[in-house]
Amino acid sequence: MDGHLKARVADYQQSDPRASLQQLATSIGLFVLACALMYRALDISYALTLALSVPAAGFLVRIFIIQHDCGHGAFFKTRRLNDLVGAICSVMTLTPYRNWRRQHAGHHRSWNNLDLRLAGSDIYSTCLTVGEYRALTWRHRWLYRLTRHRAISNLVLPPLVFLLLYRVQFDTPKTWKRDRRSVYWTDLAIGAVGIALGLELGFRQVLLVQVPVMALASIIGVWLFSVQHRFEHALWARQPEWSTTSASLRGSSYLRLPKLLQWFSGNIGFHHVHHLNPRVPNYRLQECHDGIPELRATPILTLRSALLSPALALWDEDRQKLVSFADLRGHAF
Repeated sequence: MDGHLKARVADYQQSDPRASLQQLATSIGLFVLACALMYRALDISYALTLALSVPAAGFLVRIFIIQHDCGHGAFFKTRRLNDLVGAICSVMTLTPYRNWRRQHAGHHRSWNNLDLRLAGSDIYSTCLTVGEYRALTWRHRWLYRLTRHRAISNLVLPPLVFLLLYRVQFDTPKTWKRDRRSVYWTDLAIGAVGIALGLELGFRQVLLVQVPVMALASIIGVWLFSVQHRFEHALWARQPEWSTTSASLRGSSYLRLPKLLQWFSGNIGFHHVHHLNPRVPNYRLQECHDGIPELRATPILTLRSALLSPALALWDEDRQKLVSFADLRGHAF
């Protein structure tokens, strides 16, 4: 069953150069246009500039999805072209392409696997069990709760990750020498672009335009990533019960977004398909989902249910479900 389903999904992993180039041109072109309008709007009203940051952030999310596809070797047929485009996108997304690609590959090897949870700074693709949480000291419980509070994890941390944390090698192993160097090469490229824009438009103006766009795009992107693995009936399993197919169909969701938001997010709502085969380019994910009936049995989230879902931060091994801190009310912290 698993092999047959994966073989059927593999039929959709061929990229279309014309579709890839069209998506690349429209995404970057519209992002540049939106930013240009924001700079023009500075002379009219900063409120108008901030209003324009919303579509600009949407285009930047779409550019990140292209970078994401390139990291999986899905956007173009050759690795060289994928890496070139991914590196170009990384200057706009402030995300060091090579280093991020290798870190993200770790997520795809072990997402929702309780025995292979990765160590490091990523709080969005791992969680503690209820038993592990209760074994912590009160200080560590407080820190864990603080970093998982919605205001912190969804609003404060994402901009800090993209604007500051990605500027250094933070948890990158020392043996990943080329990946570590890529962080600083990306920083140099970002610095060069920033200086050029600053000299031409003014450094204050650049900050007033680019920081809100990056902050909003990071908040949207991180939320899209985390909510699709942290929903009420998501499957998290120990290694003997974990498989790529079960983790894809039950540990990843189908986030059913309005068509416009689906376009801006590069079809990432079809996350179950993406995890089953990361080589399927984003513009073929819906085609794959619609063409294979078995894929439509995955948990469905709507925009409303995703936004209103409780903050689930712990895996209850007794009840086999994700739970919130409120579910532990009455426990002595």
